[in-house]
Amino acid sequence: MKSLPLSGCLLAVALTTLAGGAAQAADCKVGVAMYTLSAPYFAAQQAAALDQAKKAGCEVSTSDGQNDMNKQIADVEDMVAKGVNLLILNPRDPEGLVAAANAATAAGVKVVVMDSSINPNADVVTQVRSSNDQNGYLVGQWLAKRMQGTPMKIALLSGAQGNEVGRDRRLGVFKGLVEGQLTGEGKASFEVVGQGWGSWEQEGGLKAAEDLLTAHPDINVVLGENDSMALGAIKALEGVGASDVLVLAAADGQKEALAAIKEGKYGATGLNDPDLVARTAVDIGLDALNGKLEAGFPKLKLTEPAVITKDNVDQYYRADAVF
Repeated sequence: MKSLPLSGCLLAVALTTLAGGAAQAADCKVGVAMYTLSAPYFAAQQAAALDQAKKAGCEVSTSDGQNDMNKQIADVEDMVAKGVNLLILNPRDPEGLVAAANAATAAGVKVVVMDSSINPNADVVTQVRSSNDQNGYLVGQWLAKRMQGTPMKIALLSGAQGNEVGRDRRLGVFKGLVEGQLTGEGKASFEVVGQGWGSWEQEGGLKAAEDLLTAHPDINVVLGENDSMALGAIKALEGVGASDVLVLAAADGQKEALAAIKEGKYGATGLNDPDLVARTAVDIGLDALNGKLEAGFPKLKLTEPAVITKDNVDQYYRADAVF
């Protein structure tokens, strides 16, 4: 057999490497199934997951469930039918997406849940999210210290009924608030005058806050389960000239909220970085796909909690952030 010159050998190696890379990309088909893209947080999360998977050489498809559980189930089924072998799933409902996730796993797909929770009995690799409980707890403690000695009438802006993320966030805040008051004042007392549902969106938060302000004009604290709804509440407060109401959120870290914190228009928020959550979910999924995930990997992976206030906002604010 005639030997190739050095340049030919290098070309052959290069072609083999490229072919191997193409095969690897062809073998790595990632689906990112979001239940909504209606808020900047979810758009940033999808963008980060897409970027991380593409950096690994994967073919990526995405879907928007449009806040409709049945559509998201159909999206997942379609992705599995088209041959994805890694599914990154942000579920609309913790129970309603269990069957779809289990069916995907049974079909040989590695399923990693991110951000929103799913029933722990679901057959998935793991769930990746920020600690809604601990973020909320830290925000609640900050609120107790900020409002020490002042009776609180709280308007609560919640995302969606039955959503476990929202439940964990608000209960975390209330737990931290009670503990903070007991530590600082030796007693605990506050009133939640009403709960509005804002669908995690700024416009939804605006409408819910307007309704709550009409019913309870003596509100002095507005607590959102995310930044988008709380930012909507600021518009509602500006509309009625209420400048002495403290606005804060249990979680997110949206750049518009951080800018408002810097300006003193917004109290605090918990750290829930969609970029970090999404990239972590993709990395874990790829490890699972490539057989590199260690035995006994936890079924829940939490990112580090933090409360963002005027004292530390410069550590987190990025003007060029997607979210």
